[in-house]
Amino acid sequence: MQKNWYVVYTKPHHEKKVSLLLSKKRIENFCPLNNIKTKSLRRNKLLQEPLFKSYVFVNISVPDINAIRQTDGVISLLYWMGKPAIIKDDEIETIKEFTNDHQNIELERTQVNTSEMVKIIAGPSYSIEGKILALKNKNVKVNLPSLGYTLVAKIEDESIFGRDASILQNNSFSHS
Repeated sequence: MQKNWYVVYTKPHHEKKVSLLLSKKRIENFCPLNNIKTKSLRRNKLLQEPLFKSYVFVNISVPDINAIRQTDGVISLLYWMGKPAIIKDDEIETIKEFTNDHQNIELERTQVNTSEMVKIIAGPSYSIEGKILALKNKNVKVNLPSLGYTLVAKIEDESIFGRDASILQNNSFSHS
């Protein structure tokens, strides 16, 4: 049976717990974590918070949906047009790469559009499926159309404006 990525809606602040419980049930899941640098008077801290509040992604087939619903901390699946919303594999990979490569990621709400997807080169060492909306003032934005979000992060690596800027120009993406 074919597996798809779905969004599990959890109780507030239960994302990590739900992810752990799903892993114990041997259900493939992904709880993207945002590394946030905070400054205090004495030292800098690195906190890991869920990127999507109350969301955990699961890769399951339709018959496994009931096992998900019976997991402690799960409220429901996210629905789109009366059916559980399916998230594209490419978007899950985009989120994984983006969270590995960037810190202090912010989310912006956008319109859901499941028909628009392009392949882009976003940096010196990785390619992702998604749409770069802009590279401006050392910020990169990647659109996730089936989720209705845009990931926004400051670029730590200056090389994206050097060697790879010509690739971005050739693909007609905005940058400055």
